[in-house]
Amino acid sequence: MNDLELLFTMLGERSAIEIHRNDESESISKLKKDVKTGGRIARGAKEELEKKLKRPIATKNSFLRENKRLK
Repeated sequence: MNDLELLFTMLGERSAIEIHRNDESESISKLKKDVKTGGRIARGAKEELEKKLKRPIATKNSFLRENKRLK
């Protein structure tokens, strides 16, 4: 995972946490909604940067080969 991938992952996670705290979410369905919203925020930011850079953030080196994955 490169720095930008990590950054956008953290943005999604942190966005979901802040939405949860702001809305004082308690039910599982509301928490799931918060997480999806955080993911959409991160995805939008990632796509905007990719459009500006004219290249993808993730590279083929970002993925584990099958034999390196945990089982």
